[in-house]
Amino acid sequence: MRIIPAIDIIDGKCVRLTKGDYSTKKIYNENPLEVAKEFEASGIEFLHVVDLDGAKASQIMNYKVLEQIASKTNLKIDFGGGLKSNKDLEIAFNSGANQITGGSIAVKNSDIFESWIERYGAQKIILGADFYPDSVGGKIAINGWQEESTLELIPFIKGYQEKGIQYVICTDISKDGMLQGPSFDVYKEILTEVKNVKLIASGGISTFDELPRLAENGCEGVIIGKAIYENKISLKQLEQYILNN
Repeated sequence: MRIIPAIDIIDGKCVRLTKGDYSTKKIYNENPLEVAKEFEASGIEFLHVVDLDGAKASQIMNYKVLEQIASKTNLKIDFGGGLKSNKDLEIAFNSGANQITGGSIAVKNSDIFESWIERYGAQKIILGADFYPDSVGGKIAINGWQEESTLELIPFIKGYQEKGIQYVICTDISKDGMLQGPSFDVYKEILTEVKNVKLIASGGISTFDELPRLAENGCEGVIIGKAIYENKISLKQLEQYILNN
């Protein structure tokens, strides 16, 4: 299972939110490149970068930060947040992204999202399936999690798998930034219902012990944010995990 730390960007700074609420913003570092270099020094190869300004503005904003990290580290970066047009995608890839994540666009403009899968290939395009849990299964959230769609989680993933998607980042918004553990049951259900999907767990990771459990469940990767910044999981632990697996 790949270890993928997260860097969320507002105003060019490394921040974290709680449940996607912009009013809970906490700045952890003024210099995201510094953070990325620390990750790389710990043997980490992958990075998840979210342009939170872009998610709000519905267009790419913090591509300079992406460019800086991509040009000054060897990290393989997946980039998301506000990617809505062909131009946004070109900027992201030209700035050094290895993969991009599309969430709202996959709901609101499936034609353009499908054209990206066709043009760039399934290795480059990740489906962002962020959801609000409810009694009848999760509902997909869009627009920087400010809005809930009527689409249900598993049919949404299945539909895009049929169109060629392989990688899916799945975030339970109710757990994001809460440090109370991830949605093991939801991930298990997805991996039972949707065969051969490369599922990346995200949201709620709080202790190192959760990582082997997610790996056992069959998750292809895990995104870790606040748990690293709040020293709940150390870079040393992650380095050991990478070395041993």
